[in-house]
Amino acid sequence: MPEPSDRRSRKRLATRRAISLAADRLFRERGFDHVTVDEIAEAADVGRMTVFNHFARKEDMFFDRDEEGREILQETLRRRDPGVSPIETLRRLGHRLVAEQAPFVQFSDGSLDFVRTVEGSETLKARARAIRDEIAQVVTAALSESVGRDPGDPDARLAAGLLLATWTSAFILAHQTFRLRRDAEEAKAVLLAIVDKGSVGLKAAMAGTPYA
Repeated sequence: MPEPSDRRSRKRLATRRAISLAADRLFRERGFDHVTVDEIAEAADVGRMTVFNHFARKEDMFFDRDEEGREILQETLRRRDPGVSPIETLRRLGHRLVAEQAPFVQFSDGSLDFVRTVEGSETLKARARAIRDEIAQVVTAALSESVGRDPGDPDARLAAGLLLATWTSAFILAHQTFRLRRDAEEAKAVLLAIVDKGSVGLKAAMAGTPYA
């Protein structure tokens, strides 16, 4: 995300990052469910209320890139080339994120730790499911807006659901590949192959709509 230009915003962003880094370190060392907000505040050298000023819940400190991901999806569709369909635009986004080595598509020991931490916490698994549902709503609205339809367009809702299913499968299988092979490039290839295949199916399912 771009750095804010004014001093107050830069200071706020620096505080948020410090909290996020402290929380991430504690979560990885001890497991999400064994770390308290007070311990995170102490590690970040801030007060408890400062933590909650930046993060509504403890889970948000773990999934701290969630908001950035939503903004990328929305902005990509807003800036869509009119000659390229929304589904194709999002397929190309996947390839661009991999080419730019975006943190969302990194495969490393750190990403494995992230996945293991989620797998070891029922709280995090529940929040991950909720985030997926929330992103589906964001994508539904962004898809509708990109073609001039109402925000609750049923076709957009179906397209968003299929899109999220594709990307979820792609991430799961890519991380499994990395866990077994420890080859980041192979994991990325698996991710993009599934995104591409899913996009073909999605275009077929949405044939006759402006999304395909």
